[in-house]
Amino acid sequence: MIPGDKSKASANPTKAFFVRMITRDITLEDCIFDLIDNSIDGAWELAGGRPMSLADDTDLSAYKISIEIKPDRFSIHDNCGGISLDDAANYAFTFGRKDDAETENFSIGVYGIGMKRAVFKIGSKIGIKSTFTDNGGLMSFRVPVDVNAWLAAGDGNWDFDIEGADNLAAPGVQIDVTDLNEAAAQSFESPRFIQDLRRAIARDYALHLHRGLTIEVEGKSINGWAIELRQGGEFSPMRASFEENIEGEKVYVEVLAGMEAIPPEDSDPDGDWDEDQNRSGWYVVCNGRIVLAADKTTLTGWGTESWPIWHPQYTGFMGLIIFSSRRADLLPLTTTKRSVDATSQLYRRYRPNMREPSKAWIAYTNARRQRERDEVVGQEQEAKSVPIYEVAAQPAVVLPQVATKKRVPEANVLYSVPKPRLLKLATAMGNIRMPYKEVGLQSFEYAYADLVGED
Repeated sequence: MIPGDKSKASANPTKAFFVRMITRDITLEDCIFDLIDNSIDGAWELAGGRPMSLADDTDLSAYKISIEIKPDRFSIHDNCGGISLDDAANYAFTFGRKDDAETENFSIGVYGIGMKRAVFKIGSKIGIKSTFTDNGGLMSFRVPVDVNAWLAAGDGNWDFDIEGADNLAAPGVQIDVTDLNEAAAQSFESPRFIQDLRRAIARDYALHLHRGLTIEVEGKSINGWAIELRQGGEFSPMRASFEENIEGEKVYVEVLAGMEAIPPEDSDPDGDWDEDQNRSGWYVVCNGRIVLAADKTTLTGWGTESWPIWHPQYTGFMGLIIFSSRRADLLPLTTTKRSVDATSQLYRRYRPNMREPSKAWIAYTNARRQRERDEVVGQEQEAKSVPIYEVAAQPAVVLPQVATKKRVPEANVLYSVPKPRLLKLATAMGNIRMPYKEVGLQSFEYAYADLVGED
């Protein structure tokens, strides 16, 4: 007989385990991006909450996100509408999204853990302040979180206190974190970390920055990447749009691909080639956020399904696939929003649309190697860079039809002669300092012309 007090096996979570697990596999940079995502979601909702497409003209110029990073503190402040008191009490601070929680239309956040995961990763003393519009006026509150005290209080109560607060300058959210964790403190004192963060923001939020959004890091505004493809002459990028219906929701898909840069002269670039500056590859965008950049792996098809693995010869190719939906959980992004869920049926359905322009570029670069360099580069330089927003709709990428030259088999000739005799021959040819290889080539040409004549 099982005693009554032993009839249930406890499966309750512990705070320490939960905090450790949700912060374990995410980088500091991605934590900061989670907070930026929350701000952008608010701004996008206020600006109309429409699908993020290249043709969309949503104006985000009224919205600003400011980030301050110091060795002893971190803060992010926005004017993107704030968190309402109802959302704070019922949704914003839960660990995971409730089934009845409403999300901003076409948001980037999915799982309801971004803000908590981010601040727990960064430090142990957190202040979250929000000012929002309520019945035509402004209302504010503050949520102070002392992580160590919260953990020490035991696992029975997971709630955070909500306090009254003075209004911010405009409706928005301000998050301050002190008592930084050791890894955060070390990273935040590194100029390289700040530089890399700025570069990643410029790339991953390029579509939002293009629409006028301001993101500042340490008081300096970030300019978004100029994402461009080349067109002109015999080059024309593709741009195709599709629409799906999943669980009663529309999902919008755009595919663009073509030449982003002239390929290198050598198919095996030398050591001076900076891979960090190489934008080539596939980009996956979910609700405006680049979640996978310059990918050259099996995730975007390279090395699968009769599709060769990436080779430096293919440098210069760029493709983008842009997914947009009112419900972000229908999109093929991972919890860290740093990769693609390769098992997503939606993503797998559209990967063949990515394969065709990739294979066209592969075929072009293969043929390109057989042509005279000046002829090839001359054609490529006729194509000029244009923003992806200006690329016209076209079902397939257009590239020059390259007629490959017939390759003539070659043979190496190797022989030794007494050096004095070779120098005498070089002198007779007019240059005693002529390289030995050149002496051999010229003597072969003399013998061929004398014994064989013209081809």
